This record gives sequence, C-alpha cells and structure tokens, in this order.
Amino acid sequence: MQPLTRRRLILAGAAAVATPAAATLAARQGLIPPDAVGPFAPGNALNYAAHRVLTGDAPARQFRRDQITKPFANGPAPDDPAYVAHRAAAFTDWRLEITGLVTRPVSLSVAGLAARPASSHITSLTCEEGWSYIAEWTGVPLAALLEDAGLRPEATHIVFHCHQPDWWDSLDLAEALHPQTLIAHGMNGAALPPDHGGPLRLRVPRQLGYKNLKYLTRITATNNLKQFGQGLGSASPEAGYAWHAAI
Repeated sequence: MQPLTRRRLILAGAAAVATPAAATLAARQGLIPPDAVGPFAPGNALNYAAHRVLTGDAPARQFRRDQITKPFANGPAPDDPAYVAHRAAAFTDWRLEITGLVTRPVSLSVAGLAARPASSHITSLTCEEGWSYIAEWTGVPLAALLEDAGLRPEATHIVFHCHQPDWWDSLDLAEALHPQTLIAHGMNGAALPPDHGGPLRLRVPRQLGYKNLKYLTRITATNNLKQFGQGLGSASPEAGYAWHAAI
C-alpha cells in the first residue's frame, strides 16, 4: 500500500467511482463508503474522505455542566411485549453480545457493563431534523469492549444491532475506536432513560443523531458489510440518509 497522504486521500475520495483505477486506489485506502452507489456515489465518497482528512481523531466539542439542556426524546420507548417485560424487570435479563471477528465472543449484562470502568462526556446530540440538546453521557468506551473481546486484525467495521431487528448501523474502525465513542448506560447522572435508548445505546458524538442507535443488543465485528441488509452499511441509507453522518 502506498503512503496515505492528504493529497492522495482527497483525490482518491473525489474520484472514488470516476474510473476503475481511481476506484481501486480508493478501495485500497479504505475510502469508499458502503453507500457509494448510484448518482450520489461521488459525493458520498468525497464527504467521507474529506472528513477523515480534516478531523482525524479530533474530539467532538465538550460543554460545561451548566450548559446541559433539557433532553429531547425523538420517539417513545418500544411498546412491544418483549421490551415491556425487560423494562418491568429493570433490564436484569438484557444482554449485549459481541460477536463476529473477535477471538473471545462475550455476553454482557447491563449491570456488568455498569460495573466496568466508565467514561463520561458532556456533548451535543444533534439531529438532522434541526433539533439538538446537550447532555452528559456515561458508559464504557467501545474500544475497551472490543479489546477485551479480542478484535481480530482483519476486521474493518463494527455493526450494531438493536432490539428492533430492522434498524441497525455500522461504524468504521476510526470512529468505533475513538475514545469518545461509548456504549452508554447513563445520562445526566442517572440510568439511561428508556425514551433515550435505555438500557444501552451507542453514543458517537462526532456523528449525527441517527447514528447513535438506541436499545443495543448485539455488536458484530466484520470485514464485509455486504452481508448485512442491502449492503449499504446501515438501515439509514436504505431509508434515504447517508451512512457517514459526520458533524
């Protein structure tokens, strides 16, 4: 693989689907997002590559505690019998599975996660529909969970599955292993409320709200997103949104 310079990164992203040679270069550098198909493919590829160049591992903005705002829940908690039963039992039987390209698949309870070393940040959750709020999020860094599970070197993406089987998403390793990316179990000093994704949600503050999946049940490490859904990297592009939703 040739050295990944800024110029090469941007050029490869901009021309990712323009020619076979450019597409090959972009693929080798991991610059083609899974939803780079159809008429919006060049734009999606350029957006993804440019974000990787301009932000690197920079953190999302953090706020002071006195800047915390009233949280806005975009939709109530699920009302299906399985979730209602879990909620009535205080989520004691809820499990988070970590599977796929790991050497030590694990199954974790909410209490088990809450007992692990935690990280917190006060960040904004920003929705593409125009609303946002600032909250303190507490959880376990995803990087720590993947390290304990023995993430295998051939893994390229992490897929997240929810209680609702038709809603899922994925992150590349740069975002998944970022220190601010949490499996959140707390919000504003209390347990994560059901309307905000409790008992567990993905909190990835460098991405728009819809990437912050609620009601997590399973995490899968993979090197082939084509085997999930329609092969676009998440349910979001299947519904008309972009896979990479960087702020």
